[in-house]
Amino acid sequence: MAVLASLISLAFLMFVAYRGFSVILLAPVAAMIPVLLLQPGDVPLVFTGVFMERAVGFIKLYFPLFLLGALFGKLMELSGFARALINWVAKRTGGRAAVGPVVLVSALLTYGGVSLFVVVFAVYPFAAELFRQAKVPKRLLPASMALGAFSFTMDALPGTPQIQNIIPTSFFGTTAWAAPWLGLIGSAFIAALGTAYLQWRVRAAGDEGYGENHLNEPVSLPDAAPANPIRALLPLVTVVAANALFATAVARSFGPEVSVALPGVATVVTAKTSSVAAIWALEGALLLAILLVIALRFRHVVEGFSERTRPAIAGALLAAMNTASEYGYGAVIAALPGFIAVRNAVALIPDPLVNAAVVTTTLAGITGSASGGLGIALGAMGERFGAAAQAAGIPLEVMHRVTAMASGGMDALPHNGAVITVLAVTGLTHRQAYKDIFAITLIKTAAVFVVIGVFYATGIT
Repeated sequence: MAVLASLISLAFLMFVAYRGFSVILLAPVAAMIPVLLLQPGDVPLVFTGVFMERAVGFIKLYFPLFLLGALFGKLMELSGFARALINWVAKRTGGRAAVGPVVLVSALLTYGGVSLFVVVFAVYPFAAELFRQAKVPKRLLPASMALGAFSFTMDALPGTPQIQNIIPTSFFGTTAWAAPWLGLIGSAFIAALGTAYLQWRVRAAGDEGYGENHLNEPVSLPDAAPANPIRALLPLVTVVAANALFATAVARSFGPEVSVALPGVATVVTAKTSSVAAIWALEGALLLAILLVIALRFRHVVEGFSERTRPAIAGALLAAMNTASEYGYGAVIAALPGFIAVRNAVALIPDPLVNAAVVTTTLAGITGSASGGLGIALGAMGERFGAAAQAAGIPLEVMHRVTAMASGGMDALPHNGAVITVLAVTGLTHRQAYKDIFAITLIKTAAVFVVIGVFYATGIT
């Protein structure tokens, strides 16, 4: 009954998300369904103490990133920098290419350490313009950004600073560069097959064109205010470079823990530097990039600034609240006996690498979060995974790469926070665009087992 209750909850949430209903409204309803069926008297406490605690914790940490990312993307649009980059690409591709450049820019930003949520805001303004000029259906834009930001650069490419590649290091004693050859093979598989799929979808669309009456469309500046493409690239480079620089500076400046005593606060405010360094670094990098855009194109961005940036701020709030609701949902489901039963059942698979991959991607799918599913899987069974790998003569670096890649597999179901965010930002619905995102998800999931097969066939790491 416990498993059935959790499955009913998950099916309900995926259905309402796909149908376009508000996840902010219905994620807490979905989370309370199994609690109501199993322990109805606990609904108020679970809602307040688990769902809201996790949701508010997410907002506390990440809302500034959503807000700054949205503002940065809007200023890139208003300054004319987005159009300058698009015109530069269009001239060199004859205006025909759209998918490749969007995948490439998204991948570069993600691999440079920019949060995948921020990448959506930063890339969307010029990606939409590029798709419009190339007459490619807008419904393929979310899948293109997902391929670049949510797949191989998130957890497969060696050295990626994304959290999905960092979590396994504390469990297996590895580094972000674990199993580099397997990571490169997996990345090449995902990038090549994903790009080929999207290009096939573009050809299948024929003369459909970009489409009309879309929501959240970027505002085009008049051609009378052209921007230099080299200067337009500087803010993007600044985000990547400053993020890496600030991450090192924060760790060196504050030590393992930072604290401050304020006269009006009864207790000392403390935080572990490791838990906030990456967030502070990216916030600083985005602020610097925003100031750079304003300095370089002050006259163009200051005109109508308040009115023009209001939709971006509203969009950031909506995206953050959508994702926070998903985090709250995942926390409730992960705490219930049905989830524990599913976790223990998939752990019975005998092969160590296949076992770890299936457990991780299953838990990520249930919670709708790659990092959440990975954290739960390794927190509960990390020692077991490591011991099984060592007993079978499998390097822990390989286990690191497999679990990291598996976390980014079936996590991208309709209720996934990143999926909901990219659809909200682009103004599209699940019905319009999710099919192609799911195709990328299948490719990403298959890549994990390709990497496992390559390791067993060759022993390469």
